Amino acid sequence: MTDFDNLRTFAAAVRLGSFAAAARHLNLSPAMVGRRIQSLEERYHLKLIERSTRSQHLTDQGRAFLARAEAVLEAAEALAESGDGDGLSGRIRITAPVMFGITRLTSILADFDAKHPDVTLEVSLTNRRVDLIREGFDLAIRIGELPDSTLVARRLGTYRFVCCSSPDFIGQNGDLSHPSQLTRVRCLRHLDLVPRDRWPFIGPHGEKLVVEIGDGIEIDFDEAQRKLALAGAGVAYLPLDLVEQDLGEGNLVAMFPGWTMPSMPIHSVQPSTGFMPRRVRELVEAVAMNLRDHSRNVGLAEEGM
Repeated sequence: MTDFDNLRTFAAAVRLGSFAAAARHLNLSPAMVGRRIQSLEERYHLKLIERSTRSQHLTDQGRAFLARAEAVLEAAEALAESGDGDGLSGRIRITAPVMFGITRLTSILADFDAKHPDVTLEVSLTNRRVDLIREGFDLAIRIGELPDSTLVARRLGTYRFVCCSSPDFIGQNGDLSHPSQLTRVRCLRHLDLVPRDRWPFIGPHGEKLVVEIGDGIEIDFDEAQRKLALAGAGVAYLPLDLVEQDLGEGNLVAMFPGWTMPSMPIHSVQPSTGFMPRRVRELVEAVAMNLRDHSRNVGLAEEGM
């Protein structure tokens, strides 16, 4: 086991970019990380990592050794899984966008945790697009089109948006039957949208329309926009997941029947290694199944899956 621990430590130090980051990830001291890597160097008579006070880099020997070490670790994990029967164990490090994590992912994780108590789920909710390999994540959930990369991606579902406002706001502003009328009413602008003063729509026959919206409060958090919309402060452009209950209870009203807002794909993204642990595969499948079931329940069809 000592050799495997040392190999895991070496791989983490390379992937995460420093002994300190590997120590945090593995719950070790930086000194222990150094001792484990030194033990490998002494055992195999190699210089694996060159370090200075400010940086580290792999030697040529280290690069060749890393490829073999990762192959050994993957093979060992595959063998361990083959003897686990139906049980899952180990750690999964996940990252996902904040709002998707709050509105959708938490219930999936709670169910997965109840079914697989020996799996440790470590979750980072952030709208920053993390570097999976450098930061040591096993899985990311990403919303939107993906750039070309060597990462392994799977389409899981569709992230939908809705244009909505409170019944009181609609009553105060008269007939609002077409998106073009948004130019004359208060609209809640999201600071992360570019441009923030134009909203896209798709018409009943597939026609596309971009509307320059009216002035209103500008804010950078979806939940705050939801609260402002409930308070009658204006029309909001929000994720459907966030306001689905409000729409069902009549506290918010979906506007412009027949018109929709462009949706975005939801993908799982994983490092492009040859071996994917069964615990990660099953979590990805749990997310995909939840999104499929939810779409069926609300009468929405998923495309491209």
